[in-house]
Amino acid sequence: SLSAHLLEVFIFPLAQLKLLLFIFAANQNLCFKVVLTAGSIGSVQILERSGVGNADILERLGITAKCHLIGVGENLQDHLQLRMIYKVNDSASTLNKVQASLFGKAMIGMEYILNRSGPMSMAPSQLGAFAYSDERHVRANVQYHIQPLSLEKFGDDLHPFNAFTASVSNLRPTSRGSVHITSPNLDSCPQINLNYLCTEEDKKVAVESLNLTRRIINSEAFKAYEPSEYKPGKEFVTDQDLVHAAGNIGTTIFHPVGTCKMGNNDDKMAVLDSQLRVRGVTGLRIADASVMPTITSGNTAAPTMMIAETLSEIILQEC
Repeated sequence: SLSAHLLEVFIFPLAQLKLLLFIFAANQNLCFKVVLTAGSIGSVQILERSGVGNADILERLGITAKCHLIGVGENLQDHLQLRMIYKVNDSASTLNKVQASLFGKAMIGMEYILNRSGPMSMAPSQLGAFAYSDERHVRANVQYHIQPLSLEKFGDDLHPFNAFTASVSNLRPTSRGSVHITSPNLDSCPQINLNYLCTEEDKKVAVESLNLTRRIINSEAFKAYEPSEYKPGKEFVTDQDLVHAAGNIGTTIFHPVGTCKMGNNDDKMAVLDSQLRVRGVTGLRIADASVMPTITSGNTAAPTMMIAETLSEIILQEC
């Protein structure tokens, strides 16, 4: 695999850059644009190491602030997934059971080699659904991702028992976090503070989501499989218990957005204008999930592609 880091975006008048490129372009008409697309974590690091960001943060790290934008790295949002796990009896076939033996693993591999089907061809989740965590919500506010497998955490082996995972996420979290570099050194990891469940509303939705999942699993349709709650566990009953449980079983669903948000001219936290131009930096734009002021009520990949597509149309109109 190829791993690369961008140290710095060199900031100087765009006219000089056009003149430089003009020499090598045989007098052709140029339309030069720089578009940063490193994501909600990466774009912030590139900007801050280039001197674009909150001057107080940058100067503490020995970086000269070339453009003071206090919103860089702020407004971080993500969909926290609560990974509830249920053991089931042997009448259900889960990947935990299928791959538990060498023979099972071999059969999975052969099915893919011969037919390009089976577990090795599956998406991460085999079932998705939108739901109301409670009647008080006017729109569906949670999303389910169901997997016919279970594990303690990403990267671990599957559990030795038959089980499935019912992951539920709050689609419109009110908690906000931040991401900032910790050093000018490229090898230094950023400090990422997601601040999950830091608002009362997010805690309430978490409790509602866990209770909703329990009601679904305890319904008549599941009785034949004798589901038994493995995580968080039946001992978590009160609202306070369930908030604590949500913190234990909650994890990212890899939807970080908002750290270089677009906004109106009077929004001091806005890093970009409505045309995705970095405020105060000529010729630099951003087109990734970091530009979203508020996280979308669902998966973020397709909206990010639409952002890029829209910016491409804007640039073509300018050229």
